[in-house]
Amino acid sequence: MTQAPELPLQMRRNGFDPVEELARAREGEGVVRVETPFGLPAYLVCRHEDVREVLSDPARFSSAVSPFTGSDAVDEEERAKLRAGSLIEFDPPEHTRLRRMLTPEFTVRRMRRLEPRITDIVQAALDDLERAGRPADLVAHFALPVPSLVICELLGVPYADRAEFQERSLRLVDTSLPMEEQLAARREDRAYMAGLVARAQADPGEDLLGMLVREHGDDLSTDELIGIAGLLLLAGHETTSNMLALGTLALLRRPDQLALIRDDPGQVEPAIEELLRWLSIVQLLPPRRTTADVEIAGHGIPAGSLVICSLPGANRDPAFVDDPDSLDITRGAAGHVAFGHGVHHCLGAPLARMEMRIAFPALLQRFPGLALADPDEPVDFRAFSVVYGVNSLRVTW
Repeated sequence: MTQAPELPLQMRRNGFDPVEELARAREGEGVVRVETPFGLPAYLVCRHEDVREVLSDPARFSSAVSPFTGSDAVDEEERAKLRAGSLIEFDPPEHTRLRRMLTPEFTVRRMRRLEPRITDIVQAALDDLERAGRPADLVAHFALPVPSLVICELLGVPYADRAEFQERSLRLVDTSLPMEEQLAARREDRAYMAGLVARAQADPGEDLLGMLVREHGDDLSTDELIGIAGLLLLAGHETTSNMLALGTLALLRRPDQLALIRDDPGQVEPAIEELLRWLSIVQLLPPRRTTADVEIAGHGIPAGSLVICSLPGANRDPAFVDDPDSLDITRGAAGHVAFGHGVHHCLGAPLARMEMRIAFPALLQRFPGLALADPDEPVDFRAFSVVYGVNSLRVTW
């Protein structure tokens, strides 16, 4: 039996909270040496101000880090193919070129057009949860289906394929897997997306993939279309589904704050921002590579070094908010970095916020007696996942 690797500092948690060692690193040195999930040396930046500095300066901290760096299983040609279209692995101006084609589809105004459909999807998932009977798994019947169906309809991905792409997504974000298995998952993902892109190129529909083919087919290569579609599908359901599940668990343990979201519409949007900050479910952004000798928090970092930003560390920084380890949904927490920062700030943030704004109150109003099926049952946290969350959450009402 293969033993799971040790969790690196940047992924260690005690339930909801980053471990005390990360807090000590933030309050002390501010920058510490760690290893990436693939075993490469890196500098971990822990403070809110410093994380924002790194993420806002692609000239000094480049995102152009090839996937599977250090692996002999990937040659330069395949590495370029695996990276094509993945916005998070490019710097301006290439990143700007790709993002400009997508930005109009993810504006707040465009997202508002989706609100009635998202409301219908949420209500249908709540009906399914109720039909499942008590106790039911909130992840399987609500938290995962809602964003999965939303992103499938937006992109033009057959929802019937959800079991396949959800299983593959779990492998894509699981850092406990050997590099070879993660590479296999990425190859499978691109093969699946290649089929969708080919169909869209033959007969572009009204979905996002069809739009890209119709309006930007001369500007985007097939490999870029495949990469864009794969990134949006992965990010579009993995992040929001874990926010819905983990956020519900946090609220169930704080009935007074849960009641505020359920009963006061004015509390919903500030609550979402605070949950985003406090949970910080994206544990790891792709590493940056320094393009010159730099200094962060008084530490010299040589050119060519990998730099990792701790979003949980930054969002729990007492220099950013008072009493950062307490969940207080009334504060709003403007300025958090849960969606990243700078040119790579999450493109889908307006969509994720809308899904949560609709889903949380709807869930709590439909089931005012919502509770954990067994409060003493250990929670199955996704410790080794790039996107933190829970594998299941049994609830009753």
